[in-house]
Amino acid sequence: MTLTPGLAGTRLATTCRRIHHWLRRGKWALTGRRPLTPEEIRQQVGHIRWYHSIDLGHGIVTPGIDNSKESIRRIGLPQRLDGWTVLDVGAWDGFYSFEAERRGALRVLATDSYCWCAATARQRAEIYRRVRAGDHRAWSTARWSGKAGFDLARRALGSRVESQPIDILDLSPRRVGIFDLVLCLGVLYHMRHPLLALEHVASVTRKLLILETHVDLLDIPRPAMAFYPGSELNNDATNWCGPNPPMVLAMLRDVGFTDVSVFSGPFVSPLSTRMVFHAWR
Repeated sequence: MTLTPGLAGTRLATTCRRIHHWLRRGKWALTGRRPLTPEEIRQQVGHIRWYHSIDLGHGIVTPGIDNSKESIRRIGLPQRLDGWTVLDVGAWDGFYSFEAERRGALRVLATDSYCWCAATARQRAEIYRRVRAGDHRAWSTARWSGKAGFDLARRALGSRVESQPIDILDLSPRRVGIFDLVLCLGVLYHMRHPLLALEHVASVTRKLLILETHVDLLDIPRPAMAFYPGSELNNDATNWCGPNPPMVLAMLRDVGFTDVSVFSGPFVSPLSTRMVFHAWR
């Protein structure tokens, strides 16, 4: 069917009015969900056990156990990320994902599997059953809140950060794409196969990887890694390995990064010794 100039103009005008209406109503009109009131946000925050401390506005900050503002300084996240795409591996409550968006990232994808796996009652019940049966490697993410924190923060902030439940060993260009910046924070030492995990992370990194991890064996100058077959580290059986800094740098080079360096650390605490590494393609 061929439109007459008058009809085409009418339809164009109608479309423009709809777009204008959407813009006046804000981004929530595109999602079909109204914004939460400050009281609703405050009430829902109180029902969640948080890891990250996230400023949700209205004077509301999630009561996370992580000093997220200090952590952001330590990892060296660029002040501006305009035009960059960002992948947050092990996003949990999403503090770093939302911060990357705030700094201008074009697209942010938050991924997790371990911390989001207890998002349903059935999954929580299964984890509890395994723990009671003596399976301490089923460290109960049900003690936390699954993906509820991320979902609430995303809605409260009016964020466009995307999310995908996916294991680090399933990351690939085909599954998630390739990103200018990849954040892998607090994940590596939970890996039974850390080099394999870094191979998958490298495959989806276009420019820069920021890696934060627990480290061990700092007195050994050559690449070495501690193996924790039980609950030796923090009485947490999900902690598998503690590479020393030369080992981390060697693994990063081995998976294809050409410019690797220690960015900050070591930061020593009673629970863990941490370091941050930057790896450029």
